[in-house]
Amino acid sequence: MIETRGIDPCVSFISSQFKSGGEVGTPVRRAVTISRQAGCGALAVAGKLARYLQTYTVGDSRPWAVYDSNLIDKVLADHGLPPYLAKFLREDRVSQLEDLMADVLGALPPTATVIQHVTETMHRLVATGNVILIGRGGNVVTAKLPHVFHVRLVAPLDKRIEHCVEAYQMTRDKACKFCPAEDHARQRYFRKYFNANIDDPLLYHMIINTGQMTYDAAARLIGEAVLNPDQGAGAGG
Repeated sequence: MIETRGIDPCVSFISSQFKSGGEVGTPVRRAVTISRQAGCGALAVAGKLARYLQTYTVGDSRPWAVYDSNLIDKVLADHGLPPYLAKFLREDRVSQLEDLMADVLGALPPTATVIQHVTETMHRLVATGNVILIGRGGNVVTAKLPHVFHVRLVAPLDKRIEHCVEAYQMTRDKACKFCPAEDHARQRYFRKYFNANIDDPLLYHMIINTGQMTYDAAARLIGEAVLNPDQGAGAGG
């Protein structure tokens, strides 16, 4: 019983966002979500993608922004939440016990409320456009918004371990444990809060193996697809 506390209201809220189309602004702008396996270089790809889109987007000089861990700061600011709650906004870090205590004692916002806050902030960001959202179910939250492009990054485990060692100065032993644990946490997050499988290819416009493609090439490929969404449309097979 504890496992499902607060989850139905969360799913209902997200569904209502889908039906209403969310807070899509005028004019409609482009946005990107990036889902990733741990160690795929998502932040590096997102940074390169932002620069690519900034360079080749016509008629819009506003800077492209990448939201990863800084999304937490945005959620706290949007909803007037105290800084100490930041740890509870990380992907799949709210335990069932913490959730139960929040419901009973009111000491912390229940998970459903936290997910609603994140969802609302994501919708505000993509409504204005020129944003790249990394993780936290952004592709599910914005699935019904036609101007948002969804990407999944994957790579062989050995490549991801190598990236973690180089990019985050992890020991190889720590990286070997980190990648599978983080993947499992994200799978659990998707399943629990969105009733979805993060590895479902139908949730994405594009899936890229960064073990077979450089981060620069991945950014260019995504950028071209974002800027030219109608290319290849209607191709049969």
